[in-house]
Amino acid sequence: MTPVDQVHGLSPQVMYEQFWLKEVVHRRKMRGVKAAVGLVVGVALAYRFNLSAPILGLLCGLLVGAADAFWTWREYDATAVWRGRRRGETITGRLLRRRLRRAGYHILDGRAIPGKASIDHLVIGPGGVWVVDNEAWHPETEIARYGDRLFLGEKYGTKTAKALVEVSESLAEVLSRESGIPVTIEPLLAVHGGQLRRSVTAEGLTLLKPRLVARWIKDGPRADFDDAQVEVLARTAARVLRRMS
Repeated sequence: MTPVDQVHGLSPQVMYEQFWLKEVVHRRKMRGVKAAVGLVVGVALAYRFNLSAPILGLLCGLLVGAADAFWTWREYDATAVWRGRRRGETITGRLLRRRLRRAGYHILDGRAIPGKASIDHLVIGPGGVWVVDNEAWHPETEIARYGDRLFLGEKYGTKTAKALVEVSESLAEVLSRESGIPVTIEPLLAVHGGQLRRSVTAEGLTLLKPRLVARWIKDGPRADFDDAQVEVLARTAARVLRRMS
């Protein structure tokens, strides 16, 4: 059986994991080379500044090797949601609660708008209201804006953006009507995997890494609700939005 036959029919996620495992030996060899280079650099610096060559060389080698191991693990761990090993909404929800609750924000997870689509998170606080959804893409998928268009790899991201924008608009209408407080909702998409430096805003949607969502919300308020209004909006949302099982 040829290598092509062995991977034929497998999902991209399974193929990614198989190739990752096959490269373990190569990565270890390269890590050893990098550590050796770090050792040499450390010895050279020791002689240059009249320090202990063995200690500094060993320290530099260990630091380089550890840094390479950490960076490699971090790249692999970033694909966990895409590979189905972790749930994106769990990761993002934990980050939102940890960083926003003390600032007076309410986070409602897993809600469905009557007659409309479901949302992963609804954030309500002094600065406004946000819908936060989660999505995962292949680690090589470039997420970018060209002109006014959103691109997900080689494909347009219009369908993804439009769906979340429409959900946000529908929810804003419901909350405004039921609470009596005019509300505008900004849609955000937490991106797990893919190639995205920090954030991209296009076609009415902002895409960013999960660890940056809370900061985006706190740094960019869209309203100025007092505590009473925040409480009314949170209670209204909890009442009119069906909890997902």
